Amino acid sequence: MAPQLLLDCFCYLMFCVALAVSGSMPNNSNLIGLGSSLSPLVQPTSWLSPSRLFAFGFYQEGSGFSVGVWLMGSPENTIIWTAYRNDPPLSSNVTLQLTEDGKLLLWTEKMENKRLGDVSSVAFASMQDSGNFVLYSKNFSVLWQTFDFPTDTIMGGQNLSSGAELISSLSETSRSSGRFHLIMQTDGNLVAYPIDFTINSYWSTATFGRWNLHLNLKNNGLLSLRDRIGGNILSLSNNSLYLSYPNMQRNKAIAYRATLDTDGNFRLYSHHRINTNSISTTTMSIIWLALDHSCYVNSICGFNSFCVERNKTVDCICLPGFKFLDPNQTFLGCHTKVEEEGCRAYADNTTTTSSYNFSTVENLVFGGSESPYFHQTMKRKEDCREFCNKDCSCVAAMFQNGICDKLKLPLKYLRRNLNQSSITFIKVFSSDNKHGGSIPLSPIQSPSSIVSRKKKKYVLVLVLSLTIASFLCIVFALSCFFIYRRRIQRYHRMSRNRSSSLSGDFALRLFSYDDLEKATNGFKEELGRGSSGIVYKGVLLEVNKVVAIKRLESKIGIQGEKEFQSEMSAIGRTHHRNLVRLIGVCTERSNRLLVYEYMSNGSLADLLYKTDRRLGWNEKVLIALDIAKGILYLHEECDAHIVHCDIKPQNILMDDFWTAKVSNFGSAKVLMPNQSEILTGIKGTTGYSAPEWNKNEAITVKADVFSFGVVLLEIICSTTKMEVDETTRTHWVYKCLLADELYKLVDDEEVEEGILERMVLVGLCCIQDEPEVRPSMKNVLLMLEGIIGVPAPPHIQLLLSVFPNM
Repeated sequence: MAPQLLLDCFCYLMFCVALAVSGSMPNNSNLIGLGSSLSPLVQPTSWLSPSRLFAFGFYQEGSGFSVGVWLMGSPENTIIWTAYRNDPPLSSNVTLQLTEDGKLLLWTEKMENKRLGDVSSVAFASMQDSGNFVLYSKNFSVLWQTFDFPTDTIMGGQNLSSGAELISSLSETSRSSGRFHLIMQTDGNLVAYPIDFTINSYWSTATFGRWNLHLNLKNNGLLSLRDRIGGNILSLSNNSLYLSYPNMQRNKAIAYRATLDTDGNFRLYSHHRINTNSISTTTMSIIWLALDHSCYVNSICGFNSFCVERNKTVDCICLPGFKFLDPNQTFLGCHTKVEEEGCRAYADNTTTTSSYNFSTVENLVFGGSESPYFHQTMKRKEDCREFCNKDCSCVAAMFQNGICDKLKLPLKYLRRNLNQSSITFIKVFSSDNKHGGSIPLSPIQSPSSIVSRKKKKYVLVLVLSLTIASFLCIVFALSCFFIYRRRIQRYHRMSRNRSSSLSGDFALRLFSYDDLEKATNGFKEELGRGSSGIVYKGVLLEVNKVVAIKRLESKIGIQGEKEFQSEMSAIGRTHHRNLVRLIGVCTERSNRLLVYEYMSNGSLADLLYKTDRRLGWNEKVLIALDIAKGILYLHEECDAHIVHCDIKPQNILMDDFWTAKVSNFGSAKVLMPNQSEILTGIKGTTGYSAPEWNKNEAITVKADVFSFGVVLLEIICSTTKMEVDETTRTHWVYKCLLADELYKLVDDEEVEEGILERMVLVGLCCIQDEPEVRPSMKNVLLMLEGIIGVPAPPHIQLLLSVFPNM
């Protein structure tokens, strides 16, 4: 009895194995043998799946043909994969052949060939009912399949693997690569970007910090992110898909597909076959989409235009005074004839004051991470318009909720939102003036006026020369009596020049000393101390806003005055979520105070070493990204590029939401246009400053990169119980990396090993001795986000030879 039971169990097991194997095998009746071929106009033009639901072959595109896979439908098919999508359409005189020597070749009319699937020794092919076209070896193993190389679509049963991407099609009639891509990043985040602006993402799953996830679409329509062992990390759709679509319950879906559509939105579709009076039709329904509003897609409309949704369709509209680059392709954006040179000529030419006026557009908002180049609090919209009117570079000004934002060309990622109460003032240049709408570069002058002006110039030069010579003689004779007075006058002159520039250059709010004394209740609550002053907590009573007030020493001297001006000159030009915002200043008499937004959660140094709160790994990663974004803005994205010169944990502050912000611009240097380096006597903090500081060499933005690398390694190693200086920490990190023992850096903390290694490598790349070897902050951010690879830091072996006992 027992042997018979064992025999029955064995037979049943063999039956199950055979069933599973047969399920993965192609249908013998549907195998495509060697020597088979297709042509665009001669039957067969395609190879069908067993159920005739999918086909692989030639389909019409414009006046030519393309090779691809499509879902059969009535009245039209749905293309789900295209070969060589960016090549021109094929003529009708081409042939697709599975050759006798096991290659799938596309022969042109000139008898040139292209290989589909970079494999050989193919025994047969199969178009499967899943929508997957597969090339097999003679032992039925898969050599190549379309599911491994998606274009803009994945089907039920298909994955988008880690590092892979979908690229939208150019239009509904062209399957060429379009303007958007969806990347399954190696850090586990599924992100959608405009294809030309990979920093400005417009949608993501926010699953950063997971390693090697993949996007999976099941045959039942469940779209989710899964880990390597198939565990569900995040469901984008759900199993109750039919609840909102009662008609689907009567007509079971024949297929599900997830497509990055031409408008950049990622949508999940179900396809249904309906039989009515012996006539079969196919319908399609959207059962999930990434964005409810297509206008939230960055670059859905090009530069200098804004997006409007009407009845689920998107229109791109040029801003007043702009025209479409191509009226047939409105998504390309708009342009104007006005050039920056013309603007600057207008600034010096009072005869053309009527060359432009302002038009208004209501309910506009920014999309993505775009920021205005200037941000100012104002009470009236008329003041905002005048604010832009006085600025040659300002093309538009947006007023909303008491805030005025100045904008310059190009205007990006604008959309209309009727729930927003903004008013945008746009300079519209006259098109009926004799210059055709452009600002004249200079007024026309007669020869006699030129000669007259030259004579006046020579007389003026002579008078000025005599005056200056006399003045220098007097100064030389009396210099021993007036040295001290000159120093005082120089000090006050610097103060007056800086004060007069506030409203013109930066438009910061000017506070009186009494106002700030009341706000701080007599400077009682101290937040911290620095080398040049003390920071106090205060409350601006008229708006009930908590602020931080930095009070410089009363006797700051010339160097202190320079630091004060430097701090205003740098931060007054900035506006970014990862920089502490400067609200205003006080310059009464000898008082020097700066008013900042209040950062309630202290500094990064406090979090790392002085509080009981222990930062989690994901928090550390986000803080590192915040710091990198803030420094990148200073280096490349703000109006004038800035070198911070003192990046360290004490100068990284945390707001209410634990967002890290760069602060303390007392040592910062503003780079002039076309300037890439500076000479300065001010040095950064020991342990964080780059080697070029100690060599008295010119300083570039790479000095900040070095400091960021030190801070990044400090963030990583903050949970260890090792109290060492920065040099020893760096050598220890190198040693752990070479020994494959990075876990020692984080003690018992739960971390993603891949992300830990990436962050360590980025930190080591940043702290190289030679500035030109260090990456730019843009590349640092891209490496941290996993968008580009991280090179191995140089000189590791050399370092170990110098420190053999590490």
